[in-house]
Amino acid sequence: MGRTLRPMSTPETSQFVRLRVELVLEVDDADAVTKAALRRIADDAGMPADERTHAESAVTEDTAEALAYLVDPFDLVSQVPGIDLAQASWSSEPIDYDPDSPDWDLDEDDAAEDDEEDAVG
Repeated sequence: MGRTLRPMSTPETSQFVRLRVELVLEVDDADAVTKAALRRIADDAGMPADERTHAESAVTEDTAEALAYLVDPFDLVSQVPGIDLAQASWSSEPIDYDPDSPDWDLDEDDAAEDDEEDAVG
């Protein structure tokens, strides 16, 4: 008499996926970025006055901060069918960027993670 295995009661893969995106942007017009961030803050009717004052000050003093107000991870995935954004975080900072430098190899992190997976698997 043959035996059959029962299917596992738990899924073998997680329903959650971490999507890592790293962008390096060249800001050609810091004033335009700042103005766009100030417009977004002004259009946010639900933002308390004290928070609005702080946000306006931050985006006026720092272009990277202004950019963080304009880039929303939800916008990146909102049109993808079959998913719900469970959690998101992002930040921005001014950097020294040299596209010819080996320090800016975009696949560097992926290679390190592949090596870790190979060691475990």
